[in-house]
Amino acid sequence: MKYTQLGRTGLKVGRLVLGTMNFGPQTDEADSHAIMDAALDAGINFFDTANVYGWGENKGRTEEIIGNWFAKGEGRRDKVVLATKVYGNMAADGDAWPNHDKLSAVNIRRAVDASLKRLRTDYIDVYQFHHIDRRTPFEEIWQAIDVLVQQGKILYVGSSNFPGYKIAQANEIAARRGGTIGLVSEQCLYNLAERRAEMEVIPAAQEYGLGVIPWSPLHGGLLGGVIKKEVEGGRRASGRAADSLANTTIRAQIQAYEDLLDKHGVEPGEAALAWLLTRPGVTGPIVGPRTAEQLESALRAVELELSEELLAGLDEIFPGPGPSPEAFAW
Repeated sequence: MKYTQLGRTGLKVGRLVLGTMNFGPQTDEADSHAIMDAALDAGINFFDTANVYGWGENKGRTEEIIGNWFAKGEGRRDKVVLATKVYGNMAADGDAWPNHDKLSAVNIRRAVDASLKRLRTDYIDVYQFHHIDRRTPFEEIWQAIDVLVQQGKILYVGSSNFPGYKIAQANEIAARRGGTIGLVSEQCLYNLAERRAEMEVIPAAQEYGLGVIPWSPLHGGLLGGVIKKEVEGGRRASGRAADSLANTTIRAQIQAYEDLLDKHGVEPGEAALAWLLTRPGVTGPIVGPRTAEQLESALRAVELELSEELLAGLDEIFPGPGPSPEAFAW
């Protein structure tokens, strides 16, 4: 595994981040533990989760699975950089009691303690805001965070799904308060098929020293060789990938992508991850394997070198928006 610093911090993390959203809903606890063991053996040390994972009546289940894995000992917790998230409504029926969601100081305090209990640990390395809260001022948010840092319950803070201006606002207010390091990472939707983050989110992250952690690097499976799998009688596309392929223009684009990679002898899913690792500002994409085999494929991407010819071909098929403001101005 290759390592890098998380943004402007001294924290070293692997170039792949283990996403755990499937743990519970799609992967049972035993298999989830096996995947985490395999990831750690391969040198992946950055694990990402969220308090709402498990979904529905099982919200919090994913954190519990991770906590049970930590409880097995043998240095598991000490070797892992643990990230979880706060914001979502934790009520099973979606009908949250007032102040039981979003980023008020009272909910942040409550959510941290609940996550620590489920995760069976006494601290969270990177505590992430899962979404912007349009009603809670950052002065209040940072005051709550300062207390948690002083208590040793969290070490760093990151954002997820933040627009560029909110990254700037959050860190400018943190700087004015003094003593607060501010956001150190941004977790955003970013992949070959979805490059809008290049316009403002990634430039803002780079300007303020945030590591960029792309989620959905295969765009819901669309970039994982979905057409080839259909032709070979394998797993058919579902969800976002199936909806996208119903569009003839997108299907032709994905076919061109798969044909290009076939020409270069590269697996689509591995190429999509390797491409992200070449992008400025990217710390590492989140991979969410359902099986050990999917984890092995993701690991190969770290060592994959994409030729200039292949990179140019990918840009031709999936052109980015260009820099801001030129992308929408002159």
